[in-house]
Amino acid sequence: MATLGLIGSGNIGSTLARLAVDAGFDVVLSNSRGPATLSDLASELGSRATAGTAEEAAAAGDWVVVTIPVKSYGQVPRTSLEGKLVIDTGNYYPQRDGQIAELDSQATTSSELLQRYLEGAQVVKAFNNIYFEHLLSLPRPAGASDRSALPIAGDSPEAKAQATVLLDKLGYDVVDVGPLAEGWRIEPGTPVYGMPYLVDPTAAFPEDPGHPGGEAKIREAVVAAVRAV
Repeated sequence: MATLGLIGSGNIGSTLARLAVDAGFDVVLSNSRGPATLSDLASELGSRATAGTAEEAAAAGDWVVVTIPVKSYGQVPRTSLEGKLVIDTGNYYPQRDGQIAELDSQATTSSELLQRYLEGAQVVKAFNNIYFEHLLSLPRPAGASDRSALPIAGDSPEAKAQATVLLDKLGYDVVDVGPLAEGWRIEPGTPVYGMPYLVDPTAAFPEDPGHPGGEAKIREAVVAAVRAV
Protein backbone atom coordinates (compact mmCIF):
# COMPACT_ATOMS: atom_id res chain seq x y z
CA MET A 1 0.00 0.00 0.00
CA ALA A 2 1.26 3.48 -0.88
CA THR A 3 2.23 5.85 1.90
CA LEU A 4 1.93 9.62 2.16
CA GLY A 5 4.54 11.21 4.43
CA LEU A 6 3.70 14.61 5.89
CA ILE A 7 6.32 17.04 7.14
CA GLY A 8 4.01 19.50 8.81
CA SER A 9 0.50 18.57 9.94
CA GLY A 10 -1.32 21.87 10.23
CA ASN A 11 -4.43 22.81 8.27
CA ILE A 12 -3.22 21.66 4.86
CA GLY A 13 -1.22 18.70 6.18
CA SER A 14 -4.04 17.31 8.30
CA THR A 15 -6.51 17.81 5.44
CA LEU A 16 -4.26 15.90 3.05
CA ALA A 17 -3.94 13.17 5.67
CA ARG A 18 -7.73 12.82 5.80
CA LEU A 19 -8.03 12.70 2.01
CA ALA A 20 -5.22 10.15 1.77
CA VAL A 21 -6.73 7.84 4.39
CA ASP A 22 -10.10 8.08 2.65
CA ALA A 23 -8.34 7.13 -0.61
CA GLY A 24 -6.78 4.05 0.99
CA PHE A 25 -3.28 5.34 1.70
CA ASP A 26 -1.19 4.85 4.78
CA VAL A 27 -0.13 8.15 6.32
CA VAL A 28 2.82 9.13 8.51
CA LEU A 29 2.27 12.49 10.23
CA SER A 30 5.00 14.70 11.65
CA ASN A 31 5.49 18.23 12.90
CA SER A 32 8.13 20.34 14.63
CA ARG A 33 6.77 19.59 18.11
CA GLY A 34 7.15 15.83 18.10
CA PRO A 35 4.98 12.74 17.53
CA ALA A 36 3.24 12.93 20.90
CA THR A 37 1.46 16.12 19.84
CA LEU A 38 -0.10 14.27 16.88
CA SER A 39 -1.39 11.22 18.73
CA ASP A 40 -4.98 12.49 18.86
CA LEU A 41 -5.05 13.25 15.13
CA ALA A 42 -3.50 9.88 14.28
CA SER A 43 -6.06 8.13 16.48
CA GLU A 44 -8.92 10.05 14.85
CA LEU A 45 -7.69 9.07 11.37
CA GLY A 46 -7.60 5.39 12.28
CA SER A 47 -5.26 2.47 11.78
CA ARG A 48 -3.78 3.75 8.52
CA ALA A 49 -2.29 6.80 10.25
CA THR A 50 0.74 6.96 12.51
CA ALA A 51 2.67 9.82 14.07
CA GLY A 52 6.44 10.00 13.71
CA THR A 53 9.39 12.30 13.30
CA ALA A 54 10.02 14.30 10.14
CA GLU A 55 12.78 11.83 9.27
CA GLU A 56 10.37 8.91 9.66
CA ALA A 57 7.71 10.60 7.54
CA ALA A 58 10.31 11.32 4.86
CA ALA A 59 11.65 7.78 4.85
CA ALA A 60 8.20 6.16 4.75
CA GLY A 61 6.56 8.30 2.10
CA ASP A 62 6.13 7.26 -1.51
CA TRP A 63 5.09 10.89 -1.79
CA VAL A 64 6.32 13.34 0.84
CA VAL A 65 4.49 16.61 1.42
CA VAL A 66 6.38 19.51 2.97
CA THR A 67 3.77 21.86 4.41
CA ILE A 68 5.58 24.26 6.72
CA PRO A 69 6.28 28.02 6.77
CA VAL A 70 8.73 29.05 4.06
CA LYS A 71 11.10 30.48 6.69
CA SER A 72 11.54 26.95 8.11
CA TYR A 73 12.63 25.14 4.94
CA GLY A 74 16.14 24.68 6.32
CA GLN A 75 14.71 22.38 9.01
CA VAL A 76 13.51 19.79 6.48
CA PRO A 77 15.49 16.51 6.80
CA ARG A 78 17.56 16.72 3.64
CA THR A 79 19.29 13.35 3.86
CA SER A 80 16.04 11.44 4.40
CA LEU A 81 14.59 12.97 1.23
CA GLU A 82 17.36 11.92 -1.15
CA GLY A 83 15.76 10.51 -4.29
CA LYS A 84 12.22 11.35 -3.14
CA LEU A 85 9.37 13.23 -4.75
CA VAL A 86 8.66 16.20 -2.47
CA ILE A 87 5.44 18.16 -2.81
CA ASP A 88 5.77 21.69 -1.51
CA THR A 89 2.62 23.49 -0.37
CA GLY A 90 4.47 26.59 0.81
CA ASN A 91 3.59 30.23 0.23
CA TYR A 92 5.78 33.18 1.16
CA TYR A 93 4.09 35.50 3.64
CA PRO A 94 6.59 38.19 4.76
CA GLN A 95 4.44 39.06 7.76
CA ARG A 96 4.98 35.48 9.00
CA ASP A 97 8.27 34.46 7.39
CA GLY A 98 10.15 37.72 7.71
CA GLN A 99 11.73 39.39 4.70
CA ILE A 100 13.61 36.97 2.42
CA ALA A 101 15.67 39.07 0.02
CA GLU A 102 15.70 36.58 -2.88
CA LEU A 103 11.93 36.35 -2.80
CA ASP A 104 11.38 40.06 -2.33
CA SER A 105 13.54 40.79 -5.39
CA GLN A 106 11.82 38.02 -7.40
CA ALA A 107 15.23 36.48 -8.08
CA THR A 108 13.72 33.09 -7.29
CA THR A 109 10.57 31.48 -5.90
CA SER A 110 9.94 29.80 -2.57
CA SER A 111 9.75 26.33 -4.13
CA GLU A 112 13.04 26.94 -5.95
CA LEU A 113 14.61 27.74 -2.57
CA LEU A 114 13.38 24.39 -1.27
CA GLN A 115 14.58 22.59 -4.41
CA ARG A 116 18.02 24.15 -4.06
CA TYR A 117 18.17 23.00 -0.44
CA LEU A 118 16.91 19.51 -1.33
CA GLU A 119 19.28 19.04 -4.24
CA GLY A 120 18.89 15.24 -4.13
CA ALA A 121 15.08 15.34 -4.32
CA GLN A 122 12.55 16.43 -6.94
CA VAL A 123 10.25 19.23 -5.76
CA VAL A 124 6.77 19.83 -7.15
CA LYS A 125 4.68 22.79 -5.97
CA ALA A 126 1.04 21.87 -5.30
CA PHE A 127 -1.86 22.31 -2.86
CA ASN A 128 -0.74 25.87 -2.11
CA ASN A 129 -3.52 27.75 -3.89
CA ILE A 130 -6.63 26.33 -2.21
CA TYR A 131 -8.19 27.01 1.19
CA PHE A 132 -7.90 23.91 3.34
CA GLU A 133 -11.65 23.58 3.94
CA HIS A 134 -12.27 23.70 0.20
CA LEU A 135 -9.48 21.17 -0.33
CA LEU A 136 -11.42 18.83 1.96
CA SER A 137 -14.86 19.41 0.45
CA LEU A 138 -14.15 19.51 -3.30
CA PRO A 139 -12.63 16.10 -4.23
CA ARG A 140 -14.61 14.20 -6.85
CA PRO A 141 -14.15 10.87 -8.68
CA ALA A 142 -12.22 10.87 -11.95
CA GLY A 143 -14.44 11.92 -14.82
CA ALA A 144 -16.99 13.74 -12.66
CA SER A 145 -18.41 16.81 -14.38
CA ASP A 146 -17.85 18.92 -11.26
CA ARG A 147 -14.28 17.78 -10.58
CA SER A 148 -11.91 20.56 -9.55
CA ALA A 149 -8.34 21.02 -10.74
CA LEU A 150 -5.25 22.10 -8.86
CA PRO A 151 -2.22 23.74 -10.48
CA ILE A 152 1.26 22.28 -10.10
CA ALA A 153 4.77 23.44 -11.01
CA GLY A 154 8.01 21.51 -11.17
CA ASP A 155 11.27 21.11 -13.05
CA SER A 156 11.04 17.33 -13.51
CA PRO A 157 8.40 15.95 -15.90
CA GLU A 158 8.66 12.57 -14.18
CA ALA A 159 8.09 14.12 -10.76
CA LYS A 160 5.09 16.06 -12.04
CA ALA A 161 3.66 12.87 -13.50
CA GLN A 162 4.00 11.17 -10.10
CA ALA A 163 2.41 14.16 -8.38
CA THR A 164 -0.46 14.01 -10.87
CA VAL A 165 -1.10 10.40 -9.87
CA LEU A 166 -1.38 11.45 -6.23
CA LEU A 167 -3.71 14.36 -6.95
CA ASP A 168 -5.90 12.13 -9.10
CA LYS A 169 -6.19 9.57 -6.32
CA LEU A 170 -7.11 12.32 -3.87
CA GLY A 171 -9.88 13.55 -6.17
CA TYR A 172 -8.40 16.33 -8.30
CA ASP A 173 -7.42 17.02 -11.89
CA VAL A 174 -4.15 18.85 -12.59
CA VAL A 175 -3.09 21.94 -14.52
CA ASP A 176 0.67 22.04 -15.18
CA VAL A 177 1.90 25.65 -15.09
CA GLY A 178 5.49 24.81 -16.00
CA PRO A 179 8.78 24.82 -14.06
CA LEU A 180 9.23 25.94 -10.46
CA ALA A 181 10.25 29.37 -11.73
CA GLU A 182 6.64 29.82 -12.86
CA GLY A 183 5.30 28.92 -9.42
CA TRP A 184 4.65 32.61 -8.70
CA ARG A 185 1.62 32.29 -10.99
CA ILE A 186 -0.23 30.26 -8.36
CA GLU A 187 0.84 32.11 -5.22
CA PRO A 188 -0.95 34.68 -3.02
CA GLY A 189 -2.16 37.73 -4.90
CA THR A 190 -2.80 35.92 -8.20
CA PRO A 191 -6.22 35.05 -9.68
CA VAL A 192 -5.71 31.32 -9.09
CA TYR A 193 -5.01 31.72 -5.37
CA GLY A 194 -8.24 30.59 -3.73
CA MET A 195 -10.56 32.52 -6.03
CA PRO A 196 -11.61 29.81 -8.54
CA TYR A 197 -13.08 27.72 -5.72
CA LEU A 198 -15.29 30.42 -4.21
CA VAL A 199 -19.05 30.63 -4.61
CA ASP A 200 -18.76 34.38 -4.05
CA PRO A 201 -15.36 35.86 -5.05
CA THR A 202 -16.00 38.81 -2.73
CA ALA A 203 -16.45 36.58 0.33
CA ALA A 204 -13.77 35.65 2.82
CA PHE A 205 -12.58 32.03 2.71
CA PRO A 206 -14.00 30.93 6.08
CA GLU A 207 -17.52 32.06 5.15
CA ASP A 208 -17.56 30.59 1.64
CA PRO A 209 -18.67 26.95 1.30
CA GLY A 210 -16.54 26.36 -1.78
CA HIS A 211 -17.40 25.66 -5.40
CA PRO A 212 -15.76 23.38 -7.99
CA GLY A 213 -13.07 24.98 -10.12
CA GLY A 214 -12.41 22.92 -13.23
CA GLU A 215 -9.41 22.82 -15.55
CA ALA A 216 -10.63 25.58 -17.87
CA LYS A 217 -11.21 27.97 -14.97
CA ILE A 218 -7.77 27.23 -13.49
CA ARG A 219 -6.00 27.65 -16.83
CA GLU A 220 -7.73 30.98 -17.38
CA ALA A 221 -6.69 32.18 -13.94
CA VAL A 222 -3.08 31.08 -14.45
CA VAL A 223 -2.85 32.93 -17.76
CA ALA A 224 -4.30 36.06 -16.13
CA ALA A 225 -1.61 36.14 -13.43
CA VAL A 226 0.56 39.26 -13.46
CA ARG A 227 3.66 39.54 -11.34
CA ALA A 228 3.80 42.57 -9.08
CA VAL A 229 6.68 44.93 -9.86
